[in-house]
Amino acid sequence: SPAQGGGKAPAALPDGTRWQCATLRTPLDWKNPSGDAIGLALVRARSSGTPDDRIGSLLFNFGGPGGSGVATLPGLAADYEKLRTRYDLVSFDPRGVGNSAPVRCHDAGLPDEDDIDHTPDDGTAETDALVRFNRATAAACEKNSGDVLPHVGTTQAAQDLDLLRHVLGDARLHYFGISYGTELGGVYAHLFPDHVGRAVLDGVVDPTHDTMQEALAQARGFQLAFEHFATWCARQGCALGDDAEDIVKLAVALEAALDDTPLPTPDGGALDGDALIDAISGALYRQDYWPALRVGLEAAADDNADVLHDLAEALGQRGRGGAPDDDDHPSNEDDAFRAITCDDSSNRYTVADVRSRLPDFLEASPLFGPGLAWSALTCDGWPVPGTAPHPEVS
Repeated sequence: SPAQGGGKAPAALPDGTRWQCATLRTPLDWKNPSGDAIGLALVRARSSGTPDDRIGSLLFNFGGPGGSGVATLPGLAADYEKLRTRYDLVSFDPRGVGNSAPVRCHDAGLPDEDDIDHTPDDGTAETDALVRFNRATAAACEKNSGDVLPHVGTTQAAQDLDLLRHVLGDARLHYFGISYGTELGGVYAHLFPDHVGRAVLDGVVDPTHDTMQEALAQARGFQLAFEHFATWCARQGCALGDDAEDIVKLAVALEAALDDTPLPTPDGGALDGDALIDAISGALYRQDYWPALRVGLEAAADDNADVLHDLAEALGQRGRGGAPDDDDHPSNEDDAFRAITCDDSSNRYTVADVRSRLPDFLEASPLFGPGLAWSALTCDGWPVPGTAPHPEVS
């Protein structure tokens, strides 16, 4: 499905097990369960063990918010093959994501997001453009998906999880959550403590943080990850610097330079400072990507954007914007990220709020801090107010 990122149907697993797909009907609004319904897209690989070995279903959420579990689980199945000896492996597109009543925000009237500087530093022009873009996007989301927007938050997604647990026939939910998936798992455990089975929460997000607190925690986390990469790179004798501190400084300087003068990319686009940060952050999630990141940064420092462009393509980071049916931007992940984030939080920050906190973000990460600080404006103009500073969880 284009909303899930496109591509071919997943092949059978090595033992011949075929993936099963289904749609779960769930209330659009859990406060009105007898009202309108939506369909949640599901995918499952049956357990390879004997009936006596099988424990139940193991549900996965790989993060985001906005990531399609239906698209992600088959690609990562080899990593969880041992778990399949005891569990059916199951994932899903949460509400608003992929094929589950997908949120759509982009339309022909929106400015091109690739033309927006997400780390404005010129005083007012870039900041005003970012504010206008966020407000225009919010209006487009309301125009295209207004009926769904009030109902895509994490609390309602957790209620979907409990219905899915029941439909799968499990007395308790066995769950594997990564990044944002840990927040969804935490909210589930708060709402349904008696239904929690075995759970793994990997890369924990604190669900009691407000939007600004979470962005600051992310800045610290990405900075630490990049410093680990930089230490590794220096030990490999890479051309970026003699030690981790030098490499961090080079990356900061490269981002600033690309912000002013982007490098051309093979597809006719450009690698600017925002695209550099996107490529780096995507590559930090797995050490397998570090060699490619090293080569890409070395090439970019030598005015060649091709490697980082290819790396971003491979990681699925093809740009921030895009029309719903654009082959280069088929997934609705960015739209769903915005919608779920803004539904989860009542925080509506201003430019003044961001500027007052910028020193904290720069201290946490000179490389990632500015972009994460300005991301607090994402919900400016959002048509749904949000009910609390964070999802319901103790």
